[in-house]
Amino acid sequence: MKYAVGAAALAIVTTGPALAGGIERSNQSVSILFEQGTYLELGFSRFSPDVSGSSSATGLGSGDMLPGFNGASLSFKQDLGDNASLALILDEPVGADVSYESTNNYPVGSPTSTLDGANADVNATGVTALLRYELPSNVSLIGGLRAIRTSGTVSLPGVGAYSLNSSTETDFGYIVGIAWEKPEIAARVVLTYSSAIDHKFDTVESAGSFSISNDLDVTIPQALTLEFQTGVAADTLLFGSVRWVDWTAFDITPDLYTGSVVPGGSLVDYDHDVITYNLGLGRKFNDNWSGAILFGYEKHEGSYTGNLGPTDGFRSIGLAATYSTGRVKVTGGIRYVDIGDAKTRFGPSTTRFKGNDGIGVGLRVGYYF
Repeated sequence: MKYAVGAAALAIVTTGPALAGGIERSNQSVSILFEQGTYLELGFSRFSPDVSGSSSATGLGSGDMLPGFNGASLSFKQDLGDNASLALILDEPVGADVSYESTNNYPVGSPTSTLDGANADVNATGVTALLRYELPSNVSLIGGLRAIRTSGTVSLPGVGAYSLNSSTETDFGYIVGIAWEKPEIAARVVLTYSSAIDHKFDTVESAGSFSISNDLDVTIPQALTLEFQTGVAADTLLFGSVRWVDWTAFDITPDLYTGSVVPGGSLVDYDHDVITYNLGLGRKFNDNWSGAILFGYEKHEGSYTGNLGPTDGFRSIGLAATYSTGRVKVTGGIRYVDIGDAKTRFGPSTTRFKGNDGIGVGLRVGYYF
């Protein structure tokens, strides 16, 4: 139960509502490897942000340009003898659904860098296979492979009637890590490294009646994640995570867009890497119920961020509860995220987003065989 309340609360409150780097939607935890025996888990989440801004070039408001989105995951863990275990994880590691309000009233001759009517979609599905091998002295080695299948579209009617459609590509990376445990005090520390995954998309770019086909290289960035927990009193657990993601490596710069539409510009790029902190306290109330409170934080940098995810840091608070009976474990959670302020740019135009926030909810159902 001590393990369950920490790992389950961290997973339910940070998956789906995650905003790291603007487009990350999974915290990519490996905690399922530490479940007992054979275990299957389904996860569902919904995040409803309220994000809006206005353009310096036209004065037009974006409207609420980040629609709510759903998330789903499926995880399975199986022991392979006394010292080894296997886990398979299906999730949605990154994603974007951007839709700026179309006012259709910007004046003739206004700067073409307006975001009026702009929209973009990034869809990705990840499959991860992990192995854990237990060594003496409560140390474990973790390794595995990860595949991500990704596609995207962009439409910028106010930027030279520009659009982009990409192929769907599947590429691979790896995960390596190490863990240490002290079961008598429910202590566990896990450090994992996820490699970058490089996509080469076939794209069709259009600007008005002109179009070209070309290749586009995009990197899903590397990440380093530290997960930890320890008992601090009877039936009370301190837990959390620190995650660094190399978002400066994530850059979308198509040839037609950067060559002719907005010379020298990028559709999406980031000036800073992102470190996400989560810290929680869990409590077992009785044989069936446990609960947790969790705080999250990302630093506000104040520099320009990506138009696919116009967020720059956040602060959050979440509550989670776990009900266990027999072979079934059910965890539900809710999270409030103070998204705050951010600024983006298209060529000479800056869009400023102020006072934004969001609510996330999640549900995970686990079964022990």
